[in-house]
Amino acid sequence: MRIALAQMDIAWENKEANKKKCADFIREAAQRKCQLIIFPEMCLTGFSMNVDGIADKDSKDFDWFKGQAVKNRIAIGFGLVEKDKDGRGRNEFSLVDKRGKELFRYTKLHSFSYEKEDKFYREGEEILSAELEGVKISPFICYDLRFPEIFQAASKKSQLLIVIANWPKPRREHWMGLLKARAIENQAYVAGLNRVGSGGGREYSGDSLIVDPLGNAIAQVGEGGGLLEAEIDANFVGEVRERFRFKKDRREDLYCRILN
Repeated sequence: MRIALAQMDIAWENKEANKKKCADFIREAAQRKCQLIIFPEMCLTGFSMNVDGIADKDSKDFDWFKGQAVKNRIAIGFGLVEKDKDGRGRNEFSLVDKRGKELFRYTKLHSFSYEKEDKFYREGEEILSAELEGVKISPFICYDLRFPEIFQAASKKSQLLIVIANWPKPRREHWMGLLKARAIENQAYVAGLNRVGSGGGREYSGDSLIVDPLGNAIAQVGEGGGLLEAEIDANFVGEVRERFRFKKDRREDLYCRILN
């Protein structure tokens, strides 16, 4: 499966401007014969705590991406915000296939308390997986990357782990190092997509990266915007795991006793 990551500068809380940018990326990815294109966390607004102002009202944002998927015959993964009845938001990652069918709707498991995200957004409770073009995919969002246990759980089913983010520039080395570590630990492809530019008083460096199950960076980009592409081979994941049986050597019963 050929995937594309859209490393973009997100206009702060300006959905219409960002939809125009996304539409251009979607057309380009489809023309380049990609089967899946991914957009960053909160890709239509930037990482904002203004839940009332940015939440997807009447599913208009979701329906827009769904329409783009059908129009361009390409699967699309994207970050959006929903608001619960109590006023708290959910920081989400949705994946729709080329027919417009939603394959998953993931809620970020770990709110970034350092930036008070936990005061405005409700955390998720589930690790999800879906199959697209013969590849099983699990989604994560930004701060989730710092918690290796959830990646181990997801990689029991999935060969591709996708992390969409608004990861700040001062911690760019953490971002790149953790993406490679998660690929090596889980013997899976890891696709990490970050934004560029600035918004809400933060600077972002991009540094999007696709890493193979052996820890090799097979596609990467620095601080500029653009598409990042790579081929994902589910069979290669199986070959690596059979040759290097690290996952089968894990002692999860021991880890549970130690942690508890």
